[in-house]
Amino acid sequence: MRAALIPAYNEEARIAPVILKAKKYVDIVIVCDDGSTDLTREVSQSLGAEVVRHERNMGYGAALHTLFSEALRRGVDVAVTLDADGQHDPDFIPDLIEPIERGEADLVVGSRFIRGGSAPGISPLRKLALKILNSLGGKATKLTIRDTQSGMRAYSKRALKAALEAMEKGMAVSLGILKEVGRAGLKVQEVPIRVSYKGTKPSKNPFLHFSELFTTIMRIVLEEKPLLYLGMPGVIFLFISLYFGWWALSLYLSTRYFSIPMALISVGSLMTGFLLIITSFQLYSIYRIRLEMEKLRVDIEASRRRDGE
Repeated sequence: MRAALIPAYNEEARIAPVILKAKKYVDIVIVCDDGSTDLTREVSQSLGAEVVRHERNMGYGAALHTLFSEALRRGVDVAVTLDADGQHDPDFIPDLIEPIERGEADLVVGSRFIRGGSAPGISPLRKLALKILNSLGGKATKLTIRDTQSGMRAYSKRALKAALEAMEKGMAVSLGILKEVGRAGLKVQEVPIRVSYKGTKPSKNPFLHFSELFTTIMRIVLEEKPLLYLGMPGVIFLFISLYFGWWALSLYLSTRYFSIPMALISVGSLMTGFLLIITSFQLYSIYRIRLEMEKLRVDIEASRRRDGE
């Protein structure tokens, strides 16, 4: 069964054509009304969409989490996510679904930035920010994806289950999902799509959006290599502390002058170094425990499959 999954917040004026066009390519349209105060739910239901509702606005990531859970509950085999504001053209749904149904991919990302893709109306500033985030996001997730921020994606059942592990509840969930899909070893492809920005406004402050995504990238990077990105700087701070401490002590022994600035630098560097090192070991321990738990889960699932045979 095919499904279109649409997170929506106060989209009564724009969601109707999205639902109507999506219905041509899927068996069911599921809308998550994320605490809307307008008629988003009523409009969606009147057009034949199934609606799950949050009583209050919980964010894009939470809406996707609810949609993924609902799709799995209904036995959906392939699901496509798209925005409710009309930026994503539902006519591209078949292009995203095809690689999954042929068994070539588990997650298919609709890309604005590969050959054949386009984004008419996108501002130069937004394009630059996306280029930076896509570069950082690709390195953080270890996936060769040109458009890590695309919200139009197709998911197999296995990809839906992996996506539910993403922790983010806001706009940064796009990166979190890629990370979990990559961690699960699933196959990912990109296909070109057209995303229109004409007549639309960002749903979130661009600076806050960029900050949220950048923070998520840093979390992903630090989560896997805390000893390198936190532990090593911590060691450097310890050497700085020793250097200024020795300098302050030598100055005092030779001149009886106690340099408060040097002492403060030494003590501050010492505290910062110990904090970074302790944090790096804690994060490393958590990461190792998570890997062991994932390995155990895989072994349990494999054992269950063998018992079933």
